[in-house]
Amino acid sequence: MGKDYYATLEINQTAADADIKQSYRRLALKYHPQINKQPGAYEKFNQLAEAYDVLSDPRKKATYDKFGEEGLKGGIPPESAASGAWSSGYTYHGNPEKTFRQFFGGDNPFADFHITDVELGFGGLRGQAVKKQDPPIERDLHLALEDLFHGCTKKIKISRHVMNEDGQTSSIKDKILSITVKPGWKEGTRITFPKEGDQGPNCIPADIIFIVRQKPHPMYVRQGNNLIYTENISLEKALTGFSVEVETLDGRLLNIPINDIVCPQYSKLVTGEGMPLSSHPTARGDLIIRFNTQFPEKLSAEKKLLIKKALNT
Repeated sequence: MGKDYYATLEINQTAADADIKQSYRRLALKYHPQINKQPGAYEKFNQLAEAYDVLSDPRKKATYDKFGEEGLKGGIPPESAASGAWSSGYTYHGNPEKTFRQFFGGDNPFADFHITDVELGFGGLRGQAVKKQDPPIERDLHLALEDLFHGCTKKIKISRHVMNEDGQTSSIKDKILSITVKPGWKEGTRITFPKEGDQGPNCIPADIIFIVRQKPHPMYVRQGNNLIYTENISLEKALTGFSVEVETLDGRLLNIPINDIVCPQYSKLVTGEGMPLSSHPTARGDLIIRFNTQFPEKLSAEKKLLIKKALNT
């Protein structure tokens, strides 16, 4: 009795080409000598390669279906050959690794697989091919300083490939991702959505990572948990004193008296008026007020004399 290639691949004679490929993929990985060290595993691996070599080729398959292994390997007269059948004798090349590489592609058939979880089961050792995960996808999330001060919720629509029920094809579908921004988050904060990337038959979807990027603010510069505010003042105010009005990010108006002489290195520290701390939202950084003193472009002789008298007293 000749070889039953269908039984070898654990399929029936009505199996479609996709079924032949799927069965060979599963069994070849199970009995590959790098995974299965049991006696007889390599022989089974070799039988699988020969069966696939025949059944995956329409001409060889047509001859085998009609004339069996004897007709396939012994050859049949051209006048007896059905349309598209194999009329010359078939000889298996005898290299199961060659068939395996051609099926999976590349010189290293395990380049896309980690062989893990080898366990003892019925029929000997079996290994599972674990898919690799695609590299993470990183996207910038641009936020206003007010968003980082108060906290907010951002809804982001993504489009990605989602596998269909057949497990082989995919469709593009939209999904809304919701990000809860906590008060005090800093530039560079990373928000990860595990496995929300494109789905595929031979891969684990990538993680999607959003990275916080702070938009420039017209009034404030952020420095860690502190806020820097710069006020332009005249030389007169720098020497005689004044008050600064600063509108906070939560809408309050601070009136801060400056009684010191404002020298170039001078700054005013207002405690507790900076950014909230993400780890302790009730705690706040500081507000630092810096000054840009504007000097007069020219002075009359009379004003120069007055200034000299004032500074000499």
